[in-house]
Amino acid sequence: MSIIVEIREKAKALGNKIVLPEATDERVIRAAAEVVANKLATPVLIGNKETILNFAKELNVSLEGVEIVDPTTYEKLDAYVAELHRKRAAKGMTEEKAKEILTSDVNFFGAMMVKFGDVSGMVSGSDSPTANVLRAGIQVVGTKPGIKTVSSVFLMELSQNQDKYGDILVFGDCAVIPEPTSEQLADIATEAAATAKSVAGIDPKVALMSFSTKGSAKHDSVDVVKEAGNILRERNADFKFEEELQADAALVKAVGAKKAPNSTVAGSANVLIFPNLAAGNIGYKLVQRLANAEAYGPLIQGLGAPINDLSRGCSVEDIVNLTAITSVQAGK
Repeated sequence: MSIIVEIREKAKALGNKIVLPEATDERVIRAAAEVVANKLATPVLIGNKETILNFAKELNVSLEGVEIVDPTTYEKLDAYVAELHRKRAAKGMTEEKAKEILTSDVNFFGAMMVKFGDVSGMVSGSDSPTANVLRAGIQVVGTKPGIKTVSSVFLMELSQNQDKYGDILVFGDCAVIPEPTSEQLADIATEAAATAKSVAGIDPKVALMSFSTKGSAKHDSVDVVKEAGNILRERNADFKFEEELQADAALVKAVGAKKAPNSTVAGSANVLIFPNLAAGNIGYKLVQRLANAEAYGPLIQGLGAPINDLSRGCSVEDIVNLTAITSVQAGK
């Protein structure tokens, strides 16, 4: 069974509310209707109700089963304003400015719905730059306890060589941090392992990758990866991992056995942590295009609650799938 089919089934069982704040985007309107039709979640749209319903009517789309929230008349607006003021007062945020932001920026309003538990997660970005979505998530929801790093992963569903590499690989970070420090790599690995368990349903075997395997090369960038492994040991990480592995040593059993014979991860890794964004972004696109793999993501991780970012070139199906994934990330 395809991973996205499994995720959709999990989402159906959870029945969460997910906010899709960009209700001026035709794809979001169509996706909200599809989410309801497939019983994946209860979508929540943000904006003037009459305007949104008229837009849907023009598109010949029924929004029955979709909730619509108008920030200007929402019953919790005052509480939202007070919270944003409290969180950002040290940065010069006034109550007036907080109200202006929350009634004009749908990403901030959606993130505040997540913060207050009025929805389980948010999917945005079809009509917003990634930076805007992440800014709202970081400033409103913040990061998880013990995690300082917001990063991303892709779920890579393979169509070939599953007997060698499995059906699903998790790649991170492919979208957020250009040059992660050792501590950030450790955070990325920790969150990627959690995503592998909760969303992909696999037992994570995490490889922190490099162009060196166990001392085969010397370089400052190799040292960063090695130190990330040390940090994970100091944290008593509750998942299997190995640092300083080349891609073949991480994935190919014979190579892993030769280059890292004492490792429980080498040769069987299913979570690949890239040393920097260039490697991660190039790596996932190569696998997607050359191996005909499905790439689901980027899934944002490290935030205190699920907030995920869409590509501005996304399809309706992309929005629907990410809504299901976000619901599964949220759990119950």
